[in-house]
Amino acid sequence: MDADRGKRGGRRARLAQRAAGPAFDPCPPGQVGGQYRPLTGDELNRIYGAALELLERLGMGEVPERLRDDLLAVGCRDSGEGRVLIPPRLVEQAIDQAAKSFILHGRDPARSIKVGGNQVYFGTGGAAVQTLDIDSGLYRPSTLADLHDFTRLQDALRNVSWFTRCCVATDVVDPFDLDVNTAYALIRNTTKPVATAFTLADHVAPIVEMLDIAAGGAGEFDKRPFLKAHISPVISPMRFGADAVEVVYECIRHNIPMSCITAAQAGATAPATLAGFLAQSLAETLASLVMIHAVQPGFPMVFSNWPLVIDLRSGAFAGGGGETALLNAASAQLSNWLGLPSGVAASMSDAKAIDAQYGVEKGITSLAAALAGGNLIYESSGMTAALLGASFEGFVLDDEMHAQNFRVLRGIEVSDETLGVEAICRSVRGDGHFLGSPETHAAMERDYFYPSLADRQEPGRWAENGAEDAWRRARRRARSILAEHRPAYLNPEQERDIRARFTIL
Repeated sequence: MDADRGKRGGRRARLAQRAAGPAFDPCPPGQVGGQYRPLTGDELNRIYGAALELLERLGMGEVPERLRDDLLAVGCRDSGEGRVLIPPRLVEQAIDQAAKSFILHGRDPARSIKVGGNQVYFGTGGAAVQTLDIDSGLYRPSTLADLHDFTRLQDALRNVSWFTRCCVATDVVDPFDLDVNTAYALIRNTTKPVATAFTLADHVAPIVEMLDIAAGGAGEFDKRPFLKAHISPVISPMRFGADAVEVVYECIRHNIPMSCITAAQAGATAPATLAGFLAQSLAETLASLVMIHAVQPGFPMVFSNWPLVIDLRSGAFAGGGGETALLNAASAQLSNWLGLPSGVAASMSDAKAIDAQYGVEKGITSLAAALAGGNLIYESSGMTAALLGASFEGFVLDDEMHAQNFRVLRGIEVSDETLGVEAICRSVRGDGHFLGSPETHAAMERDYFYPSLADRQEPGRWAENGAEDAWRRARRRARSILAEHRPAYLNPEQERDIRARFTIL
């Protein structure tokens, strides 16, 4: 009887420990990718060579005068036809002197991450104008309240390593108020590294004043910049965008690290052939790097070469599918091959509902980008409807998907202990199974991830428990987090100072 009680007590202790979470996390963020190489060494060289040729022969058009002067000063040439030509030696100099790794600071230092090498992190991006309503299950225009809710929801999700505003508050009409209130939503609701966009260069300096308040005083943000800017200074095909270039200058002046994003679309603003697309898109992202080099060599820049695909039958953007998976994996491989911090995009499902299409498209694109070693994988949480929508349920489902991806990246540890020849012999000669062995108990926590949303019940038990699908389970989890997780990362004095200086809606 005492022995039985001991067995039951041991089982209860193990169940309690499991409910509290594993003592050892089998799949933390920051696992190393690079195992998937869609391009051979010769193909990498040929694509890079074509990109250099495009920059030297065709160069960049619509170059703002200020940038044109800086580019000519470092060795570019005026074509005489309104374009600036970039010689290969300057491109290679910019690569050599580029920041190969740097810290994306969180306001909480424990949440900072290091960008570079083959370490993989999932985060967010996007500018969704619609939200998949958690109550009706239908789309409606995104609001500022949604942005606050998305920010605090992801703050509770372990595998979202940084947060870029995922939706646009369509109920804020004034562009300056929009930029201010977007930044405010980020710093109020999370201490992870954050990112946003600036509509105009004039908006940067005032928002840095707000960031200083959150950081503890004038000039404090500059010491540990916890916000980065998403900027698209290059517009495909092969030209600069004047407003975005001015934002680049202001961000450098205020020590705001940048993701310089190229977002060419195959068959529309870039070639439909995948190789030609990669060559042009690489050339355009290298042009952003040369721009940074001309202004301040080595300034932190995420080399964000995001290949995007359109459905050539209709012209509609297609965020899911094999081509997106392949192109973004190839982009990550190219960037890492050049030794540059890589940013790619994945999980941009075209699905409107949380359904099988959603799962397939997110799964194949996110795993391909991770296996290729994309340092920062953008758009990877919560995005639906080909980036037009964002979903609360999607955020929690994607967080579990990221954990599964990290488990794949972690791989298989091979040692005398894990091979366990003696343990195999003991079990075969003994009970004939491995249940209950000390090696099984050790491996249970060390080697396996246990999902909390994916359903592993047998069909009868699943039916008895309400026959819930993934959408319903995720909705319940998202509602629970939104009801319980209400962080306030600004103290009353900071709130008062910000509201005295800005119109907080």
